[in-house]
Amino acid sequence: MTFKHINATDCQKLMSEKSVTIVDIRDPQSFAAGHIVGAIRIDNDNVQQFLNDTDKQTPLIVCCYHGNSSQQAADFFSQQGFTEAYSLDGGYTDWPDK
Repeated sequence: MTFKHINATDCQKLMSEKSVTIVDIRDPQSFAAGHIVGAIRIDNDNVQQFLNDTDKQTPLIVCCYHGNSSQQAADFFSQQGFTEAYSLDGGYTDWPDK
Protein backbone atom coordinates (compact mmCIF):
# COMPACT_ATOMS: atom_id res chain seq x y z
CA MET A 1 0.00 0.00 0.00
CA THR A 2 1.15 3.51 -0.65
CA PHE A 3 -0.02 7.04 -0.02
CA LYS A 4 -1.58 9.46 -2.47
CA HIS A 5 -1.12 13.17 -3.04
CA ILE A 6 -4.02 15.58 -2.56
CA ASN A 7 -4.18 19.33 -3.13
CA ALA A 8 -6.04 21.76 -0.89
CA THR A 9 -9.07 22.05 -3.20
CA ASP A 10 -9.54 18.28 -3.48
CA CYS A 11 -8.89 17.94 0.26
CA GLN A 12 -11.69 20.38 1.08
CA LYS A 13 -13.99 18.52 -1.31
CA LEU A 14 -13.16 15.18 0.34
CA MET A 15 -13.73 16.72 3.79
CA SER A 16 -17.19 17.92 2.69
CA GLU A 17 -18.14 14.50 1.32
CA LYS A 18 -17.05 12.16 4.09
CA SER A 19 -15.47 11.85 7.48
CA VAL A 20 -11.69 12.20 7.36
CA THR A 21 -8.88 12.25 9.90
CA ILE A 22 -6.40 15.11 9.53
CA VAL A 23 -3.03 14.99 11.25
CA ASP A 24 -0.60 17.89 11.44
CA ILE A 25 3.05 17.01 11.98
CA ARG A 26 4.35 20.56 12.44
CA ASP A 27 5.86 21.80 15.69
CA PRO A 28 3.57 22.83 18.61
CA GLN A 29 4.10 26.57 18.09
CA SER A 30 3.15 26.45 14.40
CA PHE A 31 0.13 24.30 15.16
CA ALA A 32 -0.98 26.69 17.90
CA ALA A 33 -0.62 29.65 15.52
CA GLY A 34 -3.01 28.03 13.04
CA HIS A 35 -4.08 24.69 11.65
CA ILE A 36 -6.81 23.02 9.61
CA VAL A 37 -10.03 22.83 11.63
CA GLY A 38 -10.26 19.44 13.31
CA ALA A 39 -6.61 18.53 12.77
CA ILE A 40 -4.77 16.48 15.38
CA ARG A 41 -1.14 17.34 16.06
CA ILE A 42 1.01 14.21 15.91
CA ASP A 43 4.59 13.77 17.05
CA ASN A 44 6.77 10.94 18.29
CA ASP A 45 5.24 11.23 21.78
CA ASN A 46 1.65 10.49 20.74
CA VAL A 47 1.91 8.62 17.44
CA GLN A 48 1.56 5.17 19.03
CA GLN A 49 -1.58 6.20 20.92
CA PHE A 50 -2.96 7.67 17.68
CA LEU A 51 -2.27 4.39 15.84
CA ASN A 52 -4.01 2.43 18.59
CA ASP A 53 -7.09 4.67 18.73
CA THR A 54 -7.73 5.62 15.10
CA ASP A 55 -9.93 3.86 12.54
CA LYS A 56 -7.59 2.90 9.72
CA GLN A 57 -10.49 2.70 7.24
CA THR A 58 -11.16 6.45 7.53
CA PRO A 59 -9.23 8.55 4.98
CA LEU A 60 -6.15 10.09 6.60
CA ILE A 61 -4.71 13.40 5.43
CA VAL A 62 -1.22 14.37 6.62
CA CYS A 63 -0.31 18.06 6.75
CA CYS A 64 3.10 19.65 7.30
CA TYR A 65 4.58 23.05 6.40
CA HIS A 66 5.03 22.76 2.62
CA GLY A 67 4.03 19.20 1.70
CA ASN A 68 7.47 17.59 1.92
CA SER A 69 7.65 15.92 5.34
CA SER A 70 4.02 14.86 5.05
CA GLN A 71 4.96 12.51 2.20
CA GLN A 72 7.21 10.45 4.47
CA ALA A 73 4.59 10.54 7.24
CA ALA A 74 1.78 9.51 4.88
CA ASP A 75 3.93 6.63 3.66
CA PHE A 76 4.55 5.60 7.29
CA PHE A 77 0.82 5.66 8.09
CA SER A 78 0.08 3.68 4.94
CA GLN A 79 2.56 1.04 6.13
CA GLN A 80 0.77 1.01 9.50
CA GLY A 81 -2.44 -0.11 7.84
CA PHE A 82 -4.28 3.06 6.85
CA THR A 83 -6.14 2.14 3.68
CA GLU A 84 -6.37 5.68 2.31
CA ALA A 85 -3.46 7.95 3.32
CA TYR A 86 -2.84 11.32 1.66
CA SER A 87 -0.04 13.87 1.76
CA LEU A 88 -1.39 17.42 1.49
CA ASP A 89 0.46 19.04 -1.42
CA GLY A 90 1.75 22.49 -0.46
CA GLY A 91 1.09 21.80 3.23
CA TYR A 92 -0.47 24.33 5.54
CA THR A 93 1.28 27.09 3.57
CA ASP A 94 -1.15 26.49 0.69
CA TRP A 95 -4.27 25.95 2.82
CA PRO A 96 -6.82 28.62 1.79
CA ASP A 97 -8.90 28.89 4.99
CA LYS A 98 -6.34 30.21 7.46
